[in-house]
Amino acid sequence: MNIINISKQKIFDKKNQLYAYELLFRDSLDNETGLSAAVKEVSKLIISSITSKELNTLLGQKNLAFINVNEETLLKGILDVLDKDRFIFNLSENIDLSDKIVAKIIQYKKRGFKLSIEHFDSSAKMIAKFNRLFNFIDIIKMDVSLSHPENLEKVMTKFKGSRIKLLAENIETKEDYRKYFEMGFDYFQGYYLDKPEIMEIIGSKEPAQIIILQLIKIIKNDNSTGQLEFFIKKQPDLSYKLVQFFNNSKHFNVQIESLTQVITLMGRDKLLRWLLVYLYSEVSKNPASQTILALALKRAERMEADADAKHKDKAYLAGMFSMLSSIFETDIKDLMNHIQMDHDITSLVLDKKGIFAGSLLRAEIAEKDYLKKIMIANFDKLNTTDLIYTLEDGGVEIDRSKL
Repeated sequence: MNIINISKQKIFDKKNQLYAYELLFRDSLDNETGLSAAVKEVSKLIISSITSKELNTLLGQKNLAFINVNEETLLKGILDVLDKDRFIFNLSENIDLSDKIVAKIIQYKKRGFKLSIEHFDSSAKMIAKFNRLFNFIDIIKMDVSLSHPENLEKVMTKFKGSRIKLLAENIETKEDYRKYFEMGFDYFQGYYLDKPEIMEIIGSKEPAQIIILQLIKIIKNDNSTGQLEFFIKKQPDLSYKLVQFFNNSKHFNVQIESLTQVITLMGRDKLLRWLLVYLYSEVSKNPASQTILALALKRAERMEADADAKHKDKAYLAGMFSMLSSIFETDIKDLMNHIQMDHDITSLVLDKKGIFAGSLLRAEIAEKDYLKKIMIANFDKLNTTDLIYTLEDGGVEIDRSKL
């Protein structure tokens, strides 16, 4: 089960009304983890928890949320699936402000995201570090426990009344609150005002392959781009992988601003083909999935080449779908029932019949000829048990008296 614990702490405005939450993510050992961990295995859990239908439960209908980001998070495309009207990107005080990172920060600002600086200690060093970003920063979270009083006063003088709002964090006592309220801070956060609440978020329980097939159905039904984007956003690992693929594609040398842009530039045919590759290479747990993916791609290309101009796209899809049962434990009939594909493709996948049957047969013969050569050349290396499993799974009867 996909579970992640989220710590949320309230942030208040000058009228003592709730302005936002700060979200911190915790792993199974209750260690704090930032969105940078999302680049690895935790990504789909973290993004799932803040793009799912549980978002309003987590934040309420209108409240904002601060989430901590660093260099890795900014560059990997993870943040592209988030709602700019709900999230404030909280820049780590230790972030390395290279030209590439600064450009990315400015890009997010231009796209309408709000930006803040975390644990600002009011020192001259900190001011110098973030000086070129102040025109793009919306909120400075000033750590009153780390700031020297004189430096704090200077920063207050510099920014008070400007576009930038000032947040006093680490308010621990009533005296702290009164002091910083009178100094003119805009927002307040700390244990005196609110202790963090831990919430458990459970990710999607729906099998990943079913989700992908549902998306393929949406594409085949020619639904609107908005509907496509809405569905993809609900699948965080898919969103991340799609953006990553787009970023790495040599055909698209543009800055990504939205999933709609990705879908539009890729086109539905290319998106559909990418989803099938994603099914084989990312969703499958089969240890041979990479080899099967290569085989499926080759089969699809062969069948596409065989088909007339009118049916080339369909032939390619038929070739890709014809091998899905090889990598999933789920019955292929169950998978196909979720998407109601074209009759010609369905006939081929389920019964090896229809207009593509001959093309599939020729592809299978070519594949088996090659595999037969490998089997014979490496027969002495093969495990007896594996051979038995392979033969019996293929419906070949074994004379047990000769074993």
